[in-house]
Order: sequence, then structure tokens, then C-alpha cells
Amino acid sequence: QVQLVESGGGLVQPGGSLRLSCAASGSIFGINAMGWYRQVPGKQRELVATVTRGGLANYADSVKGRFTISRDNAKYTVNPQMNGLKPEDTAVYYCTAFIFWAPSTGNDYWGQGTQVTVSS
Repeated sequence: QVQLVESGGGLVQPGGSLRLSCAASGSIFGINAMGWYRQVPGKQRELVATVTRGGLANYADSVKGRFTISRDNAKYTVNPQMNGLKPEDTAVYYCTAFIFWAPSTGNDYWGQGTQVTVSS
């Protein structure tokens, strides 16, 4: 059983920082891309950032220059460092990863979500 567990959300003032954490566990052969998406009520889930196994990162335009995503391939973790937070960053943040449990067999997995609220 493979799962992703997130942590690190919370309430922060505008201009503040948060670091989210996501760890994959279970029967894992390997992990390709990992990333984070976010969603607010009534809107579609949107990309925040992704990172390849080789460390190549991709960011939504709205977070470029403020967020930095990193991963630890040995620990199966992916962490976005979020600086300069704005009220419009308020959302539920979801971790995702494409996880192989056999050499040619894998699937997309999602975490349960963690709430980030930016407010004074």
C-alpha cells in the first residue's frame, strides 16, 4: 500500500513563509515526478510546482520567484519552501507523485491535502 502524507500547513500572515512536507511510504520501487497542486472551493485544482527525479523544477507563474521546490530521492520526500505568501495563496495544498511499485508498473498518487491560510 503506497501513500503520500503531507504536513506543514497552517495560518501565516501576508509576507510570511511556510514549508510544506510530503513523504511517500509503502512498497516503492521508484518515483518519477513529484509535485504540489492547490485548490480553493469552487475552482479547479491548479499546479503549484513539480520536480523531476533529476531535480528539474517547473513552477506556476503565480509562484515563480517566491516558492522553491526540492526533493530527496533517498527519503521519498518533496518539499516546497513558500516565501512572500499572499492572501491569494490561500488554498488546500495537495502533494502528488508518480510511484512505481514494480519496474514497469506505477500510478499517480495524491495526498490528503493540507490547508494553507494567508491572512492578517
